[in-house]
Amino acid sequence: MSAHPQASSQYPPVFDWRSAGLRYYSYRYFLKNRYGHRVQRVSIDAGFTCPNVDGTVAFGGCTFCDNRSFSPSRRQPKFTITEQINDGINRLKRRYKCEHFTAYFQPATNTYAPVEKLRQMYDEALSHPDIVAMSVGTRPDCVPDDVLDLLQEFAQRTDLTVEYGMQTMHDKSLDWMNRGHHHDAMVEAMERSHGRGFEICAHIMLGLPGESHEDMLATAHEVVRLGLDAVKIHNLYAVENTPLADQVRSGQVKLMERDDYVSTLVDFLELLPQNIIVERISGDSPDNYFIGPAWCLDKPMVLKAVEAEFSHRGTWQGKFCK
Repeated sequence: MSAHPQASSQYPPVFDWRSAGLRYYSYRYFLKNRYGHRVQRVSIDAGFTCPNVDGTVAFGGCTFCDNRSFSPSRRQPKFTITEQINDGINRLKRRYKCEHFTAYFQPATNTYAPVEKLRQMYDEALSHPDIVAMSVGTRPDCVPDDVLDLLQEFAQRTDLTVEYGMQTMHDKSLDWMNRGHHHDAMVEAMERSHGRGFEICAHIMLGLPGESHEDMLATAHEVVRLGLDAVKIHNLYAVENTPLADQVRSGQVKLMERDDYVSTLVDFLELLPQNIIVERISGDSPDNYFIGPAWCLDKPMVLKAVEAEFSHRGTWQGKFCK
């Protein structure tokens, strides 16, 4: 594995992003300083499912999740991990000037399998000469100790990020989304994940039905309390073939408007410590099955609006972090 850099002794390293004139600790800035060049993520579909899909804790998956991801054909990918990496790299090289990539196990729950099967998949991804890091997306109720031991082993070989779908700290919202677990699962998973040498990232969703502004900021305080290394934040959005799509069309659920989202996002980031990497500030999906809100399809516009809100306030990530 000599082609891969050794994971740093204190991961993730903290860089002085404010001296670069940034308003928040962006993932792009972190990667450029970590590696000295652009690093792009290559998405890998390894054919996993989820415990709230297969009936272990629930059926049907999350309310907002594209049901096409539950199909048997998706759980049996037509291409090997190596073939997916090669295809992804070829596409990314046509768009960006980059030579190094992160293997991103993205769809579904990518620790939801026996340890030896996981080992084989992760090994195959890391064997690619252009892969310099790995990210694994999962749920907090799907990391038994033997899986965490495996992830710790891989963290000694490469820079590893484990992404947990926290979404919110509020059990009422987790019930609404058919998550199949409560927030105590996240708390317990964090207690067992810290100190294992990998970056801990949490996915956070703003604009969940029934959550007040204060509820969303309470989740920001909980992110701080849990001692996370990074966050991915986006608004609730709807795609076809989901229960959420029906709820939006019927008027049962109202999706956040852009100005409300931008203001709430900046409020959220003001509460986070300056050493937490912000890996994402908005989300979208392919527009051929996207329902709304339409504004989040224009990511450059969203970024510009966020920067303008920071500038208008004269503020930055961590300004109100206690």
